Amino acid sequence: MRSPVVGARLLGSALVVALLVACTPIAADPAPATPGSAATGPVAAGDAPPDATATPAAPPVALATDRGRQGPGVVAPGGDSPYNYGPTVMLDGGRHRMWWCGQLMAAAPAGDDILYAEAASAGGPFAAPGGGPPTPVLSGSVGGFDGMHTCDPSVIRVGGTYYLYYTGAAGDHAHGNAIGVATSTDGLTWTRAAGGAPILNPSHDRTRDNTYGAGQPSALWLDGWFHLMFTDTTGAAAGWNGAGQFVLRSKDPLFASGVQALGEGGFAPVAGTREPRTRSVVDAFSADLVYVDALRAFAIAHETEHGTTLTFWNREFTANPHPPVLVPGPWEEGPGLVRTATGHAPLAPEDPCGRVPFDLVRATTLDPRSAAPTDLAHFGLDVAGAPGCADADAARVLEGFAVPSPENTVDLVTGGEVVRVERRSVAARLATRVLDRRPPAVDGMEVVARIPAGVRALRAPDGRIGLLLADARLWVIASAEVAALNSSPVTDVSQTAWDAHAKSNDPKR
Repeated sequence: MRSPVVGARLLGSALVVALLVACTPIAADPAPATPGSAATGPVAAGDAPPDATATPAAPPVALATDRGRQGPGVVAPGGDSPYNYGPTVMLDGGRHRMWWCGQLMAAAPAGDDILYAEAASAGGPFAAPGGGPPTPVLSGSVGGFDGMHTCDPSVIRVGGTYYLYYTGAAGDHAHGNAIGVATSTDGLTWTRAAGGAPILNPSHDRTRDNTYGAGQPSALWLDGWFHLMFTDTTGAAAGWNGAGQFVLRSKDPLFASGVQALGEGGFAPVAGTREPRTRSVVDAFSADLVYVDALRAFAIAHETEHGTTLTFWNREFTANPHPPVLVPGPWEEGPGLVRTATGHAPLAPEDPCGRVPFDLVRATTLDPRSAAPTDLAHFGLDVAGAPGCADADAARVLEGFAVPSPENTVDLVTGGEVVRVERRSVAARLATRVLDRRPPAVDGMEVVARIPAGVRALRAPDGRIGLLLADARLWVIASAEVAALNSSPVTDVSQTAWDAHAKSNDPKR
């Protein structure tokens, strides 16, 4: 029998069957048609909060959608875990890497674990590196704030460091979860940061029947700021049942200094992560946050009656630039969006300015042993006709792409500037992709270098090769094959001669 209050455990004669333990808040408002798990607090109203700006905002611009998709079944079997939910999915080096919450019976201590698997696409199948069942990569610390349970992962990579933000609980009835951070160089072996202490605790602005506390983090990195969205059932602006999503940001990944909180007037400095939570951006539990460069907007994925709703906020969280978009289908627990390493929406290679693919994984059924969410499945759609690349800021999505130039050559976009390449075959090797059309925003970018056919190439003693530009800088290329495509003769030089030339780029491939 299922308990109406999350945190209860059901014990079989020899098998622990958990009801999401302390790592899931109690239910939000009940849904009339497609109910979610009472253990997950899933069904949120889905209404966007009022506009926080004092001046009238532009009317929302509707987004067209197409290419709706749904996987044929479970994408990541959880082995003997009685539940599998709360995924975070990173597109990293051509792989889809997924971490999620489960409970493998072989992992100690006996509590929630963060599991890991990877796949070639969001449709799976996800497996541990080298094949096999999912791998537990973070479990309870025994004695810390996360002594028994680690759950609700959100993973980003900034530079060479992976950051895993997660919910921790000391026991089944912790009466106040908290959020911790672990770091890694490979996404598999993790070290707890902040000395193993939580970086964010419940604010205790209000006392509610829901004693879940703070958790379900979603992190991203934007222009030097770590943004952290999370649940806090004790927050002042949470709903009667504790539903709500709050946002902090800091240039410190541990949020130990320089913290800003999102309030009614936008982001403002606060003394720390425990200041009153005065504004919720969506009425939901278990949500995921992404920044969409082509839209210059944030999107929050959260569960509503008929599927996953994407609620859009502008860069300052002062207005909703677009009406919500629905990714339909069954669900039992919140979604994990496919995101880039820094938590941004992936680009559509064929149209990075006008099309945005949204893919996600969510739990779809209840495990018969535990009545808890499991069976992770893939859903998605594209937003078409996005107003991307309308200006230089929006055109940041073109970084690394090449486009036709007015001189019957190809322009490679890099750092908001243009390198004009004479041969398309060479541009195709230097660029992420060569587009067939030239977005107007590129016309405003300065041409800072040219790579004509036949330009001389230099090779360093360590094998690196660079095309010698007119101003004596080197454009470092991947291999002698690119030099051959450009009909560039290669000259071996000393390390001193190589080092004497400024480099216009770092190797991309």
